[in-house]
Amino acid sequence: MNSLLTFVSRRRGTHGSLHWTDWVSYAYLCLGTIAMLWPVAWLVLSSFKSEGQLQDFPASVMPYSQVKVDVAGMQDQLPLFNVKTTDGTVTQMVQIRRVGITAEMAFPNEPGRTIEVNIDQRQPVTETKFAWGNYRDLFHSSDFVGYAWNSIFITAMSTIIVLFVNSLAAFALSKYEFRGRSTAYVLSIATLMIPPTIVLVPLFLVVNQLGLLNTPWGIILPGAATPAGVFLLRQYMLTIPDDLLDAARLDAASEWKIYWRIVLPLAAPALAVLAVFAIVWRWNDFLWPLIVLTRDDQFTLQLALNSYQGEPQMQWSSILAMTVLTLLPIACVFTFLQRYIQTGIAETGIR
Repeated sequence: MNSLLTFVSRRRGTHGSLHWTDWVSYAYLCLGTIAMLWPVAWLVLSSFKSEGQLQDFPASVMPYSQVKVDVAGMQDQLPLFNVKTTDGTVTQMVQIRRVGITAEMAFPNEPGRTIEVNIDQRQPVTETKFAWGNYRDLFHSSDFVGYAWNSIFITAMSTIIVLFVNSLAAFALSKYEFRGRSTAYVLSIATLMIPPTIVLVPLFLVVNQLGLLNTPWGIILPGAATPAGVFLLRQYMLTIPDDLLDAARLDAASEWKIYWRIVLPLAAPALAVLAVFAIVWRWNDFLWPLIVLTRDDQFTLQLALNSYQGEPQMQWSSILAMTVLTLLPIACVFTFLQRYIQTGIAETGIR
């Protein structure tokens, strides 16, 4: 954090003054930060709005709600308005009823004293009110816990398998000499140029033949090996001295022990980077789970969000709340593993 603050606070100006390039740089950084964070902030704040507040026009940033007060002789609370009277003064009154563009208003302390005003002559009295019920309703009206568990299980198992398979392939391609090694490496990297949509049908046929439809393993196993992961780990493992591995062999260490006890610990920064990428890829995956999973109880969070949009009465407040909860794990991953990402990418490129 200190290094980040030092980097951000650097400037060309001297004696406490700012150079014109400093002003341009800070303005650019501020605009970029606002452009990236504003949609997220709007999403979070909108998730605390009720269904009625989301339909308000013009839309407000904060979750404002109209104030309602108790009035003697009335069973329900009545909405409070600032009403501009004929003499130009503004007073607070409650609405008894509304017919067309005319509203019958009354004083809160004198409900029997009413006047009729045009709706353009009043403004609702609002207060900031967070609709926490949007999040509570997720756990009562839907199987949110089940969807979250499916996403967590698929993401965790997929990440573990990706790290294991890709690290084995990278270890073999970087530390063993065998015929066809370069060809195998080039072919694996060449698969990056193949659009994923081209292999969807063959993958579906294979998964169907194996009986993995409507199971988490039908999503996990097809993505066990990734060319990008093999490339990243191989480039890092090339920097590990071969003399270190030869010394381990002289000490009668098996190839598995060399891989598990020496290569993997030394490649931890690159593994951390690949783990973050694998988590993001699998957590946000939508197309392949949509093809493999057709049963509601096997849905991930992304499929559950998509299924909400097909309901006859779509509740945008619930969709926004689920979207925020879906983003939280990814935000936590980047927050806690940010330094590993920077270190891994830097060392992979520099070494």
